[in-house]
Amino acid sequence: MHKFGSHIRSKREESGMLLRHLAAKLDIDTAMLSKIERGERTAKRDHVDGLIDILNLDKKDKMSLWLADQIFELISNGEEAIQALNLKMKELSESDK
Repeated sequence: MHKFGSHIRSKREESGMLLRHLAAKLDIDTAMLSKIERGERTAKRDHVDGLIDILNLDKKDKMSLWLADQIFELISNGEEAIQALNLKMKELSESDK
């Protein structure tokens, strides 16, 4: 799944920035950033904020994409997680009324 990481890779490549340069700007290991881009690791919130700033990305759109990946990680592990998500979705829709 991990669409956030692949999107970050695309934007980094479009800007012509090398992986090691972006990792240095984020103050993280190049291997860690590579794993984030490949979806093998999840970016921390402060890294997401940094990526949004450095790559000039739309904050609302990219935060939503990152959160969607976070939710997927939580619910992909079983029926109980999906049931919990459905309960929260119902709660959210009721609070919007």
